[in-house]
Amino acid sequence: MSQTPGETTERTATASHTPPDAERLRRWRMVLGADSADSTGRTLTGQDAAMDGALDALYGGGAGKKPNGRGTGGRSAGLGASAPSVARWLGDIRTYFPSSVVQVMQRDAIDRLGLSALLLEPEMLEAVEPDVHLVGTLLSLDKAMPETTKETARAVVRKVVEDLERRLESRTRATLTGALDRSARISRPRHRDIDWDRTIRANLKNYLTLPAPDAATTAGDTGATGATPAGTVVPERLIGYGRSSRSAKKDIVLCVDQSGSMAASVVYASVFGAVLASMRTLSTRLVVFDTAVVDLTDQLDDPVDVLFGTQLGGGTDINRALAYCQSRITRPADTVVVLISDLYEGGIRDEMLKRVAAMKASGVQFVTLLALSDEGAPAYDHEHAAALGALGAPAFACTPDLFPDVMAAAIEKRPLPIPDKEYQP
Repeated sequence: MSQTPGETTERTATASHTPPDAERLRRWRMVLGADSADSTGRTLTGQDAAMDGALDALYGGGAGKKPNGRGTGGRSAGLGASAPSVARWLGDIRTYFPSSVVQVMQRDAIDRLGLSALLLEPEMLEAVEPDVHLVGTLLSLDKAMPETTKETARAVVRKVVEDLERRLESRTRATLTGALDRSARISRPRHRDIDWDRTIRANLKNYLTLPAPDAATTAGDTGATGATPAGTVVPERLIGYGRSSRSAKKDIVLCVDQSGSMAASVVYASVFGAVLASMRTLSTRLVVFDTAVVDLTDQLDDPVDVLFGTQLGGGTDINRALAYCQSRITRPADTVVVLISDLYEGGIRDEMLKRVAAMKASGVQFVTLLALSDEGAPAYDHEHAAALGALGAPAFACTPDLFPDVMAAAIEKRPLPIPDKEYQP
């Protein structure tokens, strides 16, 4: 619960003067809600009553309760059918609860009470707490959205996108820049370009023990005899950092399933696509698909345009999408393809697997993500995931914070940092 210092002091003081049994009953009354509260004998007042009313309007059952928490007899669920009622409720929950809780309650209100239609009204959008899930809902409503609402919707989406860019950009750039430097090692470097750590490790087999110095000389210099013989590493093979180049070192292809269940992944992939596209050493392509394939690469300078270029929902044809991506690959050994999908294939399964096998055989690094979100592994096609794993493209869910490390490993052709074995088929 978000509180000012004064409110915190006041509530602490009140609690300290509340008998333990009464405070326990108050807490149980808040947890159980009105329907189960008779046995507690506790009546809520003030802010407790207001919070209970906001929760009751969303999670209660029965009939007769108003959105402002004042009931006509029984516990109920319902925020009314009007935007003003819902807007007042949204204002209430933002007053009583922290942002993370507000986002969960908004999501539940959309799912439980069918409030999607009300999001088409500008005054509603101005009252909501923007988050990734709300963006997904707005994108799914895009075609039904009236012109009077679209600018407000874009403002909400842009706020979320800018917040994600601030959170994700610096680490993504730092991680991938290091990976690109390491992947561009050269074997005949200039002296200033030598990577001494890797050079020494690569030449340890060439370690030579030097002849022991004359004992008398050693004693005269150090005052002791029996000094440990010295040795040296002969740098037979030098390893150096690649010098920076204006040309792209790696080609990245993000192939993103835009079916309805992948909404959060689409949002994150669009933001990451824009970040990657801004790195001159990478050539980034963003392809989204359902049963059709859309190349949004030319819009990567603005992730908001990318998101409104998607159309969440519909079927899935992974094979068709991969065929398009495969046709755009010109440097297989320097290409990373990232397929983000729940793998429910509506196209030709065997052809899809053959395409993945062909890309890998040509030198493409192929990454399969079941989701790019903070929600863990989604429902996915286990049979297809197992088949991809057998081809050397293990499928797993990936959080946004882990994505830079996954990309760095793919660029350097290292084993992927799979976060949790339970997400593997």
